[in-house]
Amino acid sequence: MAWSKLKQQLESFLSPALHGRVEYLSTSYRYLPDKAGLCYIAVDKKNVLNMSDTLVKWYQTELEIRNDSDIQIPISHDEIEAVRKETKGNVPEDRLKVIARSRKISEFAKELLLAQSTLSKSNFNVIANKFLSISIEESLESNDILLNILALVDRRVGKKRIMNMTEKMKLKHPIVQYFFELRLGT
Repeated sequence: MAWSKLKQQLESFLSPALHGRVEYLSTSYRYLPDKAGLCYIAVDKKNVLNMSDTLVKWYQTELEIRNDSDIQIPISHDEIEAVRKETKGNVPEDRLKVIARSRKISEFAKELLLAQSTLSKSNFNVIANKFLSISIEESLESNDILLNILALVDRRVGKKRIMNMTEKMKLKHPIVQYFFELRLGT
């Protein structure tokens, strides 16, 4: 699908409160094939999410993600019990929580880095087409950053559903959390 048609369809799904605030923009260079094109999402005329045909990295290592105090990972009782079974009950209770949290942060960090490595202009077009062909529920439940963003700014996601997603958003990428807060504030 041509970019202009894709952009038009994506913007037709924008929440009325975000119309004119959120824009999808793309550049490409027809006569300079060695120069990578850009694709970005702008909020209030400010580039928030840049994608190019080179890799995008917000965090350089898993250690930085582990040490980021803004990322809060909730640990369930079942995850603590799984660690308890695995260690055969030989580990003190407070240490079980530390082990469970460490494992969950490691899993989260790997998912985050994997998701970030796929953000490119060409991938944006693929994901946007996928978004237009699947249900809004699938987009919200997906682990894909772009699908989450497109779903959060969609008019089909109501205020009540947004309010009920607060806990789930704590586990999402910071840029997804940004768009969640933007939508929550409208």
